[in-house]
Amino acid sequence: MAADNALPGLPPGAFAKEDPGSDADFYAEARLETHIDDAAIAALTDFYRLVLPPGRVVLDLMSSWISHLPPEVAYGEVIGHGMNAEELAANPRLARWFIQDLNQDPILPLKDASLDAATICVGVQYLQQPVAVMSELRRALRPGAPLAISFSNRCFPTTAVAIWLNLSPRDHARLVEMYLQTAGFTDVQTHALRDGRYSDPMTAVVGRTAA
Repeated sequence: MAADNALPGLPPGAFAKEDPGSDADFYAEARLETHIDDAAIAALTDFYRLVLPPGRVVLDLMSSWISHLPPEVAYGEVIGHGMNAEELAANPRLARWFIQDLNQDPILPLKDASLDAATICVGVQYLQQPVAVMSELRRALRPGAPLAISFSNRCFPTTAVAIWLNLSPRDHARLVEMYLQTAGFTDVQTHALRDGRYSDPMTAVVGRTAA
């Protein structure tokens, strides 16, 4: 696996991880649990109501057994990606899903301009080739489509990349903005969904493909 080389301004080892083992081994055991609290989930679901187009094709990248999509909204198709088959099979919103280690192979098995929206929820901190992955998402998204990347202050520290662990929450948003802009997304905007005073903090950064 080669770390992302599209961000030369970052220090050496920026995308290194403490755990040298394979991601496949780390995610081999299913974790049927949520990684943010109920208030943060509710805020994210409300945000999805505003950003994700109903009746269209949505990719939930780095998904699990739950996608946090609005339960009353029907999408044309929800495609899931993850690292654990048991988790993905348990997700009732996914019409189909695939397993792929994005840190080993960022090339997505999706056609050009085949998606109307994509999400990454509490997973961006684990990507060792974030710009490569987001460039693939830009290729697979239709013109003007959103990519919504959300994150909190939680993570598995041994598998998060070094730069994420060494930045403040405010700088996490700036880092994700840089990923998106470098990958060719436009109209990149950061949204503070929960400030962390009464629940887990929750931030979403959204970029769009060129119309």
